[in-house]
Amino acid sequence: MTTAITKLTKKDFATDQEVRWCPGCGDYAILSATQQVLPTLGIPREKFVIVSGIGCASRFPYYMNVFGFHTIHGRAPAVATGVKVTNPDLSVWIVSGDGDALSIGGNHLIHLMRRNVDVNVMLFDNRIYGLTKGQFSPTSECGKKTKSTPYGSVDRPFDPIALVLGAGATFIARGVDVFTTHLKETLTAAHGHHGTSFVQIYQNCNIFNDGAFNDFREKANREDNTLPLKQGEPLIFGKNQDRGIRLNEGQRPEAVGLGNGVTEKDLLVHDEQGSLGYLAMLAEMAPPDLPVPIGVFRRIARPAFESSVRTQIEEITAEKGPGDLRSLLYSGNTWEVE
Repeated sequence: MTTAITKLTKKDFATDQEVRWCPGCGDYAILSATQQVLPTLGIPREKFVIVSGIGCASRFPYYMNVFGFHTIHGRAPAVATGVKVTNPDLSVWIVSGDGDALSIGGNHLIHLMRRNVDVNVMLFDNRIYGLTKGQFSPTSECGKKTKSTPYGSVDRPFDPIALVLGAGATFIARGVDVFTTHLKETLTAAHGHHGTSFVQIYQNCNIFNDGAFNDFREKANREDNTLPLKQGEPLIFGKNQDRGIRLNEGQRPEAVGLGNGVTEKDLLVHDEQGSLGYLAMLAEMAPPDLPVPIGVFRRIARPAFESSVRTQIEEITAEKGPGDLRSLLYSGNTWEVE
């Protein structure tokens, strides 16, 4: 007898909790996109786990009708690693903000990347500390005036894409909160990758950092200032798809118009398995001179951490037997306390 598979919808992933983000926050769009994507993945609802740290984004588990952990500041990768290693059949998602992931959680994040645990990281990047009311964050631009930097930040910001690239991430992508269709495609691609998937999502904080991404987030200029990355295709952008990216004589990227002797053959072609130099170049691109790349930067195959751990355990168990925890605890020198 076959059991009918219940088709899930967005409603199945919404909880009865009041969503407590500021009206107009970009987090609403990301939540909606996630609730639309998860039902399409063919996974039972009880097989999803969402792990978060601390911050506005970290309320995510309350609003997703799946298993979840709201952990402590910066430690979501550690908890998510434990969940995945002990339950490898689960689909594990980490939700974190730029402060949570890149400040106190920076060390955990880079080691998650190098280990290649099969989890999906959604980094909500609004370039500000929103929950604590507007201090500068690790991605805030130089000169940023905030409550904690009233005369302008002198810190150089992290580039999240370049950071995880240097840490050995096997899947790197970028989306924008209100680019709904593109964001859903990106999250679906992240789920399909075996290993750590890292998705930076530009997210507008309309209270403490409103308009930080207006150069490319608004409908009026998004097509001219964003570069959708498509594997094996030339780097083309613009409302009329008439502009592209090529290397100049100094081997630096430049935006050029197609025509007047410039053809698609002159443009760079996107390669998700390209050199670190090429990918780092993409990470550095930004307005006003160059468009912001969005989509999948990197996708390469490497063994996942939890698979290697479990294989090692199975091999040692086959060689030495299942072991006896009590015998282990009472082996060697012991003493009694009265």
